[in-house]
Amino acid sequence: MQMEPQQATALADRGPGDIDAVALKAYRRLAAFWGLGNDEAAALADTRERTWTRIKKDEWKGELSQDQRLRLSALVGLYKGLHLYFSDDLADRWVKLPNTGPVFRGATPLRYMIEGGLPAILKSRDYVDALRGGM
Repeated sequence: MQMEPQQATALADRGPGDIDAVALKAYRRLAAFWGLGNDEAAALADTRERTWTRIKKDEWKGELSQDQRLRLSALVGLYKGLHLYFSDDLADRWVKLPNTGPVFRGATPLRYMIEGGLPAILKSRDYVDALRGGM
């Protein structure tokens, strides 16, 4: 389904708070599908566990940093790419499975992304996009 021009304009006119709310809603769902613990979800989003707990309950009223927005965008893109390439079950388990691919070298993609931060998240997304033939 393609976005109508007026929908794209309406999205572009939204303030950071609206965009953050949408990004956080998507990330909460992704974290649940991936079975992330509070520590893992907080680390991927580059926030404290206490803040993640408030985000998870939809009680956080802060504003995401540009880095956090980029992280969440890349993670949602990774989630989508996994679901395009693998079955839903495997796509949701993939981040926690040891991976012998050249990027991960036996580590789980989750551990690689947590330890490597934003560059590792982006590289993981690129890796999955390349598997799908997107590069």
